[in-house]
Amino acid sequence: MSVDPSARIHPSAVIEAGAVIGPGCRIGPFCSVGPEVRLGAGVELKSHAVVTGWTEIGDESVIFPFAVVGEIPQDLKYHGEHTRLVVGKRNRIREGATLNTGTEGGGGVTRLGDDNLIMTGAHVGHDAQLGSRIVLANQVAIAGHCVIGDDVIVGGLSGIHQFVRIGRGAIIGAVTMVANDVIPHGLVQAPRGELDGLNLVGLKRKGVARADITALRAAYQMLAQGEGPFLDRARRLAEETDSEYVREVTDFILSATDRSFLTPR
Repeated sequence: MSVDPSARIHPSAVIEAGAVIGPGCRIGPFCSVGPEVRLGAGVELKSHAVVTGWTEIGDESVIFPFAVVGEIPQDLKYHGEHTRLVVGKRNRIREGATLNTGTEGGGGVTRLGDDNLIMTGAHVGHDAQLGSRIVLANQVAIAGHCVIGDDVIVGGLSGIHQFVRIGRGAIIGAVTMVANDVIPHGLVQAPRGELDGLNLVGLKRKGVARADITALRAAYQMLAQGEGPFLDRARRLAEETDSEYVREVTDFILSATDRSFLTPR
């Protein structure tokens, strides 16, 4: 066990031999830290938080009471293989959230970027790959093997089906089941997840230029109403556009996927 002298650990916390506790960490009452856990500088575990497994927590992240971070996957094919969870910097993992390690069949690593907010009771399943600045609202369930881009917001009580990809900047309304891929900057709502436009509010808040927003809106209309199959429309867009935002959408659609797409209504 390696504990930096500047770390503050409550006497009731259990830190197993082998754990690495970085400078400035604060570990509250009745926390449990496993033998393969590495906590970066300034990490805070509030009371009753559990961090276990082969898990790395980035600098200045905060884990709230009763969250369980780094437990084994909820996958019947998992048979004890040595897999990881890597959490980036400045993440907020709120009460009762659960984040699992990966599986051998899924690449072996579940990964989160930086500055994410994982709210109360949310779940991040095995082998999921999450970017940065994501918000998962209360009770969101992210299934195994999902890929979620930067700046995505997922509303409360929503579920994301395994292997689904959600592109950068998309927003998912509350109480929505998403069973197919979502284009970057898409807006999805309704109980069975329908692509219902673009996340225009999010684009404006990020200061995206009016010309790029206009190009995205035109591209969306072509994807919705253009001639030919959906993939053919995306290929034509890719050939014609000079907008990096539209190119991001077409690259997403034309890349490899294990699911079909939510298409414009």
